[in-house]
Amino acid sequence: MQFSFVGHTLDVDRRELRRDSELIPVEPQVFDVLVYLIRNRGRVVSRNDLLAAVWGGRIVSESTLTSRINAARKAVGDSGEEQRLIRTFARKGFRFVAEVADRCDEPASIGAERGPEPAVAKPDSGGDQQEAVPPPPRRASIAVMPFLDRSGAARVRGGAGDALAHDVITRLAKLRSLFVIARGTVFALRERGIGTEEAGLLLKVDYLASGSVRRAGKRLMVEVELTETRTSRIVWTERFDRTLDDAFLILNEIGDSIVAAIAGEIETLERNRAILKPPNSLDAWEAYHRGLWHMYRFDKADNEQARHFFEMALRLDPTFARAYAGLSFTHWQNAFQGWAERNPEIERAYDLAEQSLMADDRDPAAHWAMGRALWLRTRHDQSLGELERAVDLSPNFALAHYNLAFVNSTTGDPQAAVPSSDHARSLSPFDPMLFGMFGARAMALVRLGRFEEAAEWGVKAATRPNAFAHISAIAACSLALAGRLDEGRAEVARIRKRVPHYRVDDLISAMHFPPDAEGLFRKGAKRIGFD
Repeated sequence: MQFSFVGHTLDVDRRELRRDSELIPVEPQVFDVLVYLIRNRGRVVSRNDLLAAVWGGRIVSESTLTSRINAARKAVGDSGEEQRLIRTFARKGFRFVAEVADRCDEPASIGAERGPEPAVAKPDSGGDQQEAVPPPPRRASIAVMPFLDRSGAARVRGGAGDALAHDVITRLAKLRSLFVIARGTVFALRERGIGTEEAGLLLKVDYLASGSVRRAGKRLMVEVELTETRTSRIVWTERFDRTLDDAFLILNEIGDSIVAAIAGEIETLERNRAILKPPNSLDAWEAYHRGLWHMYRFDKADNEQARHFFEMALRLDPTFARAYAGLSFTHWQNAFQGWAERNPEIERAYDLAEQSLMADDRDPAAHWAMGRALWLRTRHDQSLGELERAVDLSPNFALAHYNLAFVNSTTGDPQAAVPSSDHARSLSPFDPMLFGMFGARAMALVRLGRFEEAAEWGVKAATRPNAFAHISAIAACSLALAGRLDEGRAEVARIRKRVPHYRVDDLISAMHFPPDAEGLFRKGAKRIGFD
């Protein structure tokens, strides 16, 4: 289907906007906004209408919606001052007011990748003139039930159990990777005497977290478990036993551990489930997790497969911020690992990180992607700013803490890198990027002159199953600087068995070290014939 207006043609099926014969580049969400406004040009479209149609009902910031409207105006040669084509109606919404000619009579979808556009019921259907809103893109869903208080004050509401459940719900929601049932709903079910299993059936969620709290003297004991509702299988359980020196700090520490473990377990389960499905049957959520499975294998062939699945996820859901972030990371890897021409890959990583932020600027993964892309562009201070923003948005986002460690260990403050690495590991002790957390710590310790410690952490990094050549090179140089020359030479031999022509120059060019740090790594490499 095509729409023509004031020198423009918008082709819905080809997802193209042209001004005369010139193709106008339009970001996917902006294209969808245009299509929806034009199709519904006979009325004022509310902000909620746009959120339902373009964002699948997801909550997005006012600035995100405004930026898409402004971009839509710019694409068709309009502006917020003129409003010749897209007019704002205060407190009501927006309307496309230009004359439009349709090139066909059959309404089509916004795009094959998004499913059917909301349609108005026909008058002869016997129903009201109401729009049918499409279901939002699927995400794994979870309900965190109020924790049972087994201490003496068990019947008192608002105690440690309620506080911990509320905290976990809030922190999981801030990760923005899951659909999290609101606190009011789960607490209302508790008040109605509805148990965990029945709550799972009522809420129709994929996962349920539940637990108990018991306080005895100066000790606080918390038990928690994560259940997969479709199988009633407990997929993770843990018991915490802490001395209550400071109740708030202890609850905060336990909350950190619970949230990171739940998010990590669900991601692993979703990745493993997606890898078992036929590729042509995947939805956007599954394609994204299939991409993660390949991405975390850290080799060129799998990186290409990851790129393919992230692109599939975005064709199915062009609003998926984390899929843009994952796709950015695949191009980051191409540049960092030398798997493709560096400069175009750097720019592609940056552009996709920008798309991720446009899709959801409250998703910490979008800022993580931008932080990494800015580091590749050698804009190191801005890189740290984006990564700190990711931590501000979600203090439990382990990858942001790790990348703060990475940037500081290579080009920033090595003293600050050590606690960031430690905190990332405490949040995600089984993370697929654990080798990077170890490696960042090793680089920071080299720069601090603590060579023996650096060697120990370097060896831990290099022995992880998905560690690549740069990680092994960090270990080799650290061992050499610590005087462990035979071990360093053995590490070099292992590197060259996988990458025959690898040299310390490859490590130096990848890491952007300042001159003093570069000198240290070259000194270590020279001792073991790695220069």
